[in-house]
Amino acid sequence: MGHDHGHDHTHGANKKTLMISFIIITAYMIIEAFGGFITNSLALLSDAGHMLSDSISLGIALVAFTLGEKAANYSKTYGYKRFEILAAVLNGATLILIALYIFYEAFERFQNPPEVASTGMLIIASIGLLVNILVAWIMMRSGDVEENLNMRGAYLHVISDMLGSIGAIIAALLMMFFGWGWADPLASVIVAALVLRSGYYVMKSGLHVLMEGAPQNVDVDAVIKKIKNTKGIQSVHDLHVWSITSGLNVLSCHAVVNDQMSIAESERLLRQIEHDLEHLNIHHMSIQLETPEHQHDNTILCKMKAESSGHHHHHHH
Repeated sequence: MGHDHGHDHTHGANKKTLMISFIIITAYMIIEAFGGFITNSLALLSDAGHMLSDSISLGIALVAFTLGEKAANYSKTYGYKRFEILAAVLNGATLILIALYIFYEAFERFQNPPEVASTGMLIIASIGLLVNILVAWIMMRSGDVEENLNMRGAYLHVISDMLGSIGAIIAALLMMFFGWGWADPLASVIVAALVLRSGYYVMKSGLHVLMEGAPQNVDVDAVIKKIKNTKGIQSVHDLHVWSITSGLNVLSCHAVVNDQMSIAESERLLRQIEHDLEHLNIHHMSIQLETPEHQHDNTILCKMKAESSGHHHHHHH
């Protein structure tokens, strides 16, 4: 497997980037929450809530990367790579709860807007914006925010966090110049909507992986076509494509070949398919070769029987 080297390199970079981002965000979140209490600003508090979810997601992502490095063993043959996905789902759920709480709190404030120390709020929100820009820049520069679900989740958080800080800045200015007390709860509602949205998407894509869904970056039709068009393959059935974690897609299938084929020929054939599928984002494959006699049913997807009647459905002797 010569192509794993690049994966390890981005892995190390991702981990380091997460570590730096985690420290900066967590430190600032504490400052912002404190500032929110002192200035009595819900917009700051909700932005701090958002940052909390950030630092949780970065923390989980860090733990996930560290656990994901643990070697596979007999009880977990894939190692702990899935932990990353579980973490993403949990993180999504946390976000949704935070958002709902902010909505509730803002609703109360719309009815009787409290006094907010808008100057303090402006200063803290502005620093918050700079912190977010810094972290986003670090992530863009040295992390893999395109492919890795974990990194991507963390990155999207930071981006929507920026919007939260901008919202708080605008609200502070509106209160300073026009005395609009409702600007604060309004800004917090907008932040909460962003939090809700990112929570929903992170959860949805995580659940898709947990349900063994076909990876978004794999075109299953193209994969089937590629295998079928390989010289020597007559047909394909029992096909499964799923992902263990972001950037690790797996395929298994049965393929029918001529019964005269030698083992050496079949090895060459499999190597050829392996090479072709790598370009279609399949990182690991298991293909069972069979002769036409063995073939029991020719649908591409497997019809699994769940009963345990003691014998398999394709042992016709």
